[in-house]
Amino acid sequence: MTKKIGFIGLGVLGSAMVPNLIESGFEVVGFDVRPEILTELGLFGMTSGTSPRDIAERSDIIITCLPTIEILHEVYGGQDGIDKADEKDQIVIETSTFPVEEKEKANSFMIDAGKRMLDCPVSGNRVLAVKKQLTAFASGDESAYQEAEEVIQGFASRCFYVGTFGSGMKMKFCANILNLVHNSVAAEVMVLGMKSGLDPKMIHQVISGSGSSSSMFETRGAMMANNNYVHEGMNFSIPIKDSRFISDHAHNLRVPTPIYQAALQPYYAAVAQGHHDEDAAAVCAAMERAANCERTDEETSDNEF
Repeated sequence: MTKKIGFIGLGVLGSAMVPNLIESGFEVVGFDVRPEILTELGLFGMTSGTSPRDIAERSDIIITCLPTIEILHEVYGGQDGIDKADEKDQIVIETSTFPVEEKEKANSFMIDAGKRMLDCPVSGNRVLAVKKQLTAFASGDESAYQEAEEVIQGFASRCFYVGTFGSGMKMKFCANILNLVHNSVAAEVMVLGMKSGLDPKMIHQVISGSGSSSSMFETRGAMMANNNYVHEGMNFSIPIKDSRFISDHAHNLRVPTPIYQAALQPYYAAVAQGHHDEDAAAVCAAMERAANCERTDEETSDNEF
């Protein structure tokens, strides 16, 4: 029997994950406050729900992908929250990035409602989500993970069980640090190379696949080489939001993160320069301005990555 998946939160990542679940053979019923995204995903075969509670009452397994802590608690314990649905022993997979203690509060609603919640954040941007190349870090009850693993594989190419509830977020914080640092240093390399007189596309081609490369350099470095950041994988709102959670987590553990903090600075500069709604690869544009080597219109490629 085909599992019916409820999906709550159809933003940048969620809207890219749903088509992959449908293609994997699951029925999906989704909810978001924006009716236009419900209509758009309806073209892929998703049906629409009217509230988190409605989604829970119509689903075997629920997935949430949410933008703020306030919405997290509204979805899990609000007036029409998931906890108001009577379905017992239901598995809920939470894929967002929030502080561990906030997810634990949401989990308390699920425990009281007789449901099983997995803390299962994902690593990757929208481009990777569309390609079904996300990595999922699942944590919580291991038997619940084993039951839900097939569903997680419906939107992620790699999934791991990493331990007790909250371990997923701790792993995601580590991954996010690497993601952001790799992006900023990729921009640094591109700008140094360009100001040295090297062609940016050649820089990207030569380094990609070498021992000096990274997945981030190969993905976002292509956008930097083309000087085109319109094709959004993940704009600056999410890494800037997540940076507060990561910094607080490291602070509470008294772990210095000087390289991460330094790599954040080009993000702030890019936002201040008006790149907020572009892909985060636009840190390269911010660094070009700082190095006084901004490219002219003639040097800008019209090719999207």
